[in-house]
Amino acid sequence: MVITVSAQGDADYIRLQDAIDSLATAGGAPVTIRIKPGVYEEKITIPAAAPPILLLGEDRDRTILTWSDNAHTLGADGQPLGTFRSGTLNVLAESFTAENVTIRNASGPGTGQAVAAFVDAGRAVFRNAALLGDQDTLYTGQGLQYYNDCYIEGDVDYIFGAATAVFDRCTLHNKRSRGYITAASTPEGTRFGYVFLDCKITSGEGVRDVYLGRPWRPYAHVAFIRTVMDGSVAAEGWHNWGQPDREETSRYEEFASSGSGADAAARVAWSRQLSAAEAADYRIIEIFRGWHPEGY
Repeated sequence: MVITVSAQGDADYIRLQDAIDSLATAGGAPVTIRIKPGVYEEKITIPAAAPPILLLGEDRDRTILTWSDNAHTLGADGQPLGTFRSGTLNVLAESFTAENVTIRNASGPGTGQAVAAFVDAGRAVFRNAALLGDQDTLYTGQGLQYYNDCYIEGDVDYIFGAATAVFDRCTLHNKRSRGYITAASTPEGTRFGYVFLDCKITSGEGVRDVYLGRPWRPYAHVAFIRTVMDGSVAAEGWHNWGQPDREETSRYEEFASSGSGADAAARVAWSRQLSAAEAADYRIIEIFRGWHPEGY
């Protein structure tokens, strides 16, 4: 089943949420929603009962889903939304894929936590997507998540959560100094948290002292494999969030980092440089316990 959305009105639906809501009577068969270029000012929710959806844009840079809630925005009940309800795109379904779209939280810097995408799915795939925001841009709630050739920007904890997530050939863009890229909350006993494969870290002019991660929860796991890091990355690499006990339980790892921000000798003593044999285990099919997202 294919349905179309266009902000200009030359499609099945003008609003993306209306297209999604229409699927309640479509049964469980996979659905492709084709989105024509345009700016869609909507807060989008993919409900838990939704069938497998492919959200397919025509042009990433011209197909923009945008909203501007933040943690302090008042909800319908008159209470602040908080971080977890601030998302522009909220994916709660078991199976979801998005390609060639930009997802933006336009709340702006200094407004606090403001999520662009909250992904709480069983299996989710983002290909050639841009995730734009400042603090808490991408909230990876749970499940298995795959990000391929994506651009993700932010300043503080802009990739955070408990999911097992692979970032494959993605660009991570640091927007301000003394920030943090990841804030993983990997559950205890989970082998893989965040794995960055062949990614690139860039930054705005003058940005420096950005940490690769800090542990939101005690058993955070983050691995950067063959990542090119610019000079914005802090020499020590990792931060303990002011809780030294988390140095004992967090697993922060690198292999073959390169670039001016990749000084292995300067990293904190409680992080690890993986051997070639250890890094070879960081294969997508292994990380995802037999699931491979190609073609998903």
